[in-house]
Amino acid sequence: MKKISPILLGLSVAVAGSSMATAQQASTSAPKVLQITREFVKAGKAGTPHDKSESAFVKAMAEAKEPTHYVATCSLSGKSRCLYFTGYPSFDAWQKDTQAIGKNKDLSAKLDEAMVADGELLDSVDQAVLTYDADMSYHAPGPTPQARFMEITEFHVREGHSKDFADLAKMYIAACEKVGTSAHWGMYHMEYGGPSGTYLLLSSDKSMAEIDSGFAEGKKIQAAMGEEGMKKFQELEVAAVVSVDSQLFSINPRQSYVSDDWIKADPDFWMPAQ
Repeated sequence: MKKISPILLGLSVAVAGSSMATAQQASTSAPKVLQITREFVKAGKAGTPHDKSESAFVKAMAEAKEPTHYVATCSLSGKSRCLYFTGYPSFDAWQKDTQAIGKNKDLSAKLDEAMVADGELLDSVDQAVLTYDADMSYHAPGPTPQARFMEITEFHVREGHSKDFADLAKMYIAACEKVGTSAHWGMYHMEYGGPSGTYLLLSSDKSMAEIDSGFAEGKKIQAAMGEEGMKKFQELEVAAVVSVDSQLFSINPRQSYVSDDWIKADPDFWMPAQ
């Protein structure tokens, strides 16, 4: 059996993503600035205990009618952790949102209280800020309330080889177009909070059946590149990519603060029985 390159496998995992399940914006476009908070949950504290703790944040935001929403995902692979995605059209919009929350003394106090309680369940917390790369994204629409799972593939690119990595993405996109795949993904570049040369490919699935489809389509895309194309692809990979890591998450409605439109789109999912 011919060995599939790590980067091709990582991209194949994301192929079936129905849309990019990032944070909500008023528009349907992918957010230009993405802020991710990552919480590592203590053993035995995930699930219901963490859902209850996080619900305090959601309640406080809802009562304050905070206009900026976020989507929570919890790990189905790797270490026990939850990621919280908040999207903005610009860094300026992020600053203004932060300032507005700071001026709301009641909301700020409730969030501070919730953070203290939540901290008892966590091993650690970190944050990252990323920007959207349209050229390396493929048919990336805005977020959708129908998403249930998120696939995140992290690429570490060798210093000085960002162009080679961009060429890799373009080759893969061209193969997707040739095959006629229904793939959708958004590529984000790490600006703060992680090593230089880090990219995150984000895609979402309505069901795990789409993951099965993604692997099947990945083989078709490999065939569409042809022998010479695959040779060039693998040469670029060796030159540009230090490592690839793919992880799977489920979207957690109990820890997400979403808009009324999302709740109306699927109330059984976004407003689960407590």
